[in-house]
Amino acid sequence: MLRAVARPAPSRTPFVELRDSPMLRQPLRLEGEYRRETDGRLVRQVTAPYAETTTLAAGEALVERAGRAPRRVALQQVPELAAIQAGFGALLAGDRELLQKTYSVQASGVREQWQLQLLPRDPRLAAALQRIELHGRGAELRCVESHPAKGPVQRTLMAGAAAAAAGIDDPAALAALCHGDGGPTR
Repeated sequence: MLRAVARPAPSRTPFVELRDSPMLRQPLRLEGEYRRETDGRLVRQVTAPYAETTTLAAGEALVERAGRAPRRVALQQVPELAAIQAGFGALLAGDRELLQKTYSVQASGVREQWQLQLLPRDPRLAAALQRIELHGRGAELRCVESHPAKGPVQRTLMAGAAAAAAGIDDPAALAALCHGDGGPTR
């Protein structure tokens, strides 16, 4: 199943992400694109409801948002971002050995509907992030669910699931798309 997720660089995919918090009346819906550049940079470009670009490269996160000064954060200060760069870089490269340095990997399902569960190996990371679940169909990674140690699940629909999410705001319907209960197969 890891081979199904691997993408040669450069690659790009649209996303729809729901951010939930007790401070919000309803989940915040972000839309944009993820990119993996040939030099290994991972880029998350938000286009709605605001414009923001986050680039993970060279041990740091660079956050650029319209009307604000760019912010740089060392990835060692934010273990979740370091794990994203290491884990998703390895995942998209199809590098199981590198992925397993950061996560314990468990696969389940069949080609038509599969799941990879990533459990952090580093205790510091595990204190903040319980697990990441990747849901897919065939060669398509459709959804990433981050389960923090505290707080609600953060769900990101990608590729076909993101396209199928157009106009859908109901969290349960978006969760169904994430888990493979809706939208066309590829």
